[in-house]
Parts: sequence; structure tokens; C-alpha cells
Amino acid sequence: MKSVVPNTLFSFLFLFMLAVNIPQAGAQGTAPASPNAAGGTTPIEVKIGYLRAYAPELALSVLDIPPRDAGVAGAKLAIDDNNTTGSFLGQEFSLDVVEIEPRADAVQPLTQMVEDGARFVLADVSAEQLLAIADAGREQGIIIFNVASAEDSLREEECRLNVFHTAPTYSMLADGVAQYLIWKQWRNWVLVYGSHEPDQLFAEALRRSAERFGGNIVAEKLFEDQGTARRSDTGVTQIQRLMPVFTQDLPAHDVVLAADESEVFGNYLPYRTWVPRPVAGSAGLMPSSWHPASEQWGGMQIQNRFEAAIGRRMVSVDMNAWTAARSIGEGATRTMSGDAAEIADFLRSDDFQVAAFRGQRLTFRKWNQQLRQPIILGDGHSVISTSPQEGFLHQVSELDTLGIDQPETACQL
Repeated sequence: MKSVVPNTLFSFLFLFMLAVNIPQAGAQGTAPASPNAAGGTTPIEVKIGYLRAYAPELALSVLDIPPRDAGVAGAKLAIDDNNTTGSFLGQEFSLDVVEIEPRADAVQPLTQMVEDGARFVLADVSAEQLLAIADAGREQGIIIFNVASAEDSLREEECRLNVFHTAPTYSMLADGVAQYLIWKQWRNWVLVYGSHEPDQLFAEALRRSAERFGGNIVAEKLFEDQGTARRSDTGVTQIQRLMPVFTQDLPAHDVVLAADESEVFGNYLPYRTWVPRPVAGSAGLMPSSWHPASEQWGGMQIQNRFEAAIGRRMVSVDMNAWTAARSIGEGATRTMSGDAAEIADFLRSDDFQVAAFRGQRLTFRKWNQQLRQPIILGDGHSVISTSPQEGFLHQVSELDTLGIDQPETACQL
């Protein structure tokens, strides 16, 4: 059964347990310095780097353009949360943010972070950049948290012992959608996929989900990106005429699945298909690790705190980064240490769990260090459902019905 105890209650109880062991203030009302894990009074510094490959992005809708500080804002809020507890324990957390170009060398910025004292790095970079910094930091004991890339290969054939993943994989996202469609008895799907590599990866994940849960992909169709203007004066008219024709020859189906991670055509599908059918995947009903309208399981608490601090709602990469930084904070708190190796060992242990406002405590899979987590299904305005769906059972955790399970893994840590 999923726990529905609010995160606020967990936080209160935890802080209360800490408080009962804290020495009372002195006779003059001055609190003594907080001891650190070694018994001294100098705070233990836990420095966290945030390496971000950034370039301004276009989207089919201006409403979908990512916030300028996406991800970084979530990490900053987690640092504040860590320091709330750390102030009782003699621990001090800090964040160093570095931005690079999407195809730039990521090793040199990592080296500089390490020289400045960081032993943990949150990585919002490409798969190639992630592998480069993971290999470069391995001998120095640097622990990397992947907060953005959904590529399954990073957790499988290309897994690394010093890399944890808080971003869900394509297979987890696809499974989240597929479970809901099967639960709704919408079993016949048409798959429309784009011509870029991320589109192909998500399409392959959707094919796997269909085979895994009993979906039937009755037809597939490629939407080739020909680089035409998407914001011309006649664009809406062209789209209104193009999409019905593009989908006219499809066989009978219940749902159109869109694999368009490159933002070329996905949002043009809803309401424009030849026959009226729901759209899911990269448009319509979309899977994600978080939703700006999420309010369950204490979600309102973190949403309100985030909005008060940042001035907007949380998006998925904010939550991924928050969860990564909070995992580090939880590890430091429980081990009473700032040592990267000791904290990483704790994250892999049965004792680790992090409360992340998603209905249950989350843990890392031991076979590939992917964070177990629910997948939220929503449209542009509200949460529609959350997977795993009712009836999808697992002998260890229902969350392991999402993504690559242990018997399937190709990872050898």
C-alpha cells in the first residue's frame, strides 16, 4: 500500500527527533555552537556542483519554453532545505552553478568544480557529456547525479558506479503511459515518431511498453523534420490541412502515440487527426516525473515554497534536481558525514529513502542506481493520473513495473 502521510509530517517528526538531542541554550540564552560529525564546532562543508549545458530553446508553443533557471532553481531550494536540518548537525551545504554550451567540453568545468571542493555534481547535460564527466571524476571519487537525460543506455550498457539517476528513463515514461492506456482498455495504438535520435529512443520505449503490457501498435508512421518554418503567418492553416491528411490512412485505433522529444510536430496532433482520437506521449497525455499542478501528498507545500522563493511553479527538472540534492542531504544527515564515498554507500543501502512529495518514499535501484519513482500523467493544465496503475503488481515494489527491471538489466556495476 502506498503511504499517504504528508511530507510535512515526516519533516516535523524528523526535526523533532533531532531537537531532543540538541543541548539546551546557555544560562544567558545563547545557544552553544552546533557540533559537527567529528565532534568539533566547525561546520562540515558539503559542496555540490551543478553543471548545466544550456542554450535558449524553441518550442511549438511559447508556453512550453523551459524557464531560464529550470533545474537550478530546484537544486537551490533543496540546498535551503538541507541547511535547515544541517544547522542542527554542524553541516553546511552550498551550490556552485556552471553553465556550458550543449556540445562543449564538460570535463574542464568538472575539474574546476572539484578543485573548488565539490564532491557531488548534479548534471543537466547530454548523454555524451555525462559519460565524459563520470569517467573523469571516477578516480577522484566524484559522485554524479543525472537530473535530465532520459536515455536508458546510461543506466544499462553505459552505467557507471559513480552515477545516480533522478531523471526517469524513456522506458519508465513509456510504461507510465502504457499502463494507463491498458487500464482504460484503450489497447490499439498508432505510433507517430520523429526523425531525431531522442524521438527514436522514445518510440522504441513505447514499442517495448506495448509488448510488455499487451498494447497493440496497429501502425507506425514517421514524421520527417524538413526544417520548415513553424511560426509563419500561414503556419496554422498549413497544419490544419496537413495533420488530417497525414493521419487519414491509418487503420482503426484507440489512441495516437506521439514520440516527438525534439518538439517538431507533437503538439500539432491533438484535435487535428483525421478521426477524433486522444493523443499521448510527447503531446496530449504526457508522462513526467513532476507536474506544475501536482498537489497530492504534500505537493502544495513544496509548490508554495518554490513559488515563494522562485516566482514560478516547479517543472520536472526542478524536482529531479531537488530530489538529487535532498538525497545528498539525507545521506549526510544519516551518516553524520560529508564524505562522498560514505554517502554514496548509504544511498545504495536498504536504509536510504527520500520523501519527495509523490506518495511514498523513493529509493535507488541497486542494479542500475535509477531512482524508483511514480510517473505523473498530465496535460498542460492538470494531473490526469499517476502510474503505476492499480493492478500492475510486482514482487518487490510496484514502482519496479516502470522501466527496466532487475532480470532485464544489462548494467554491470
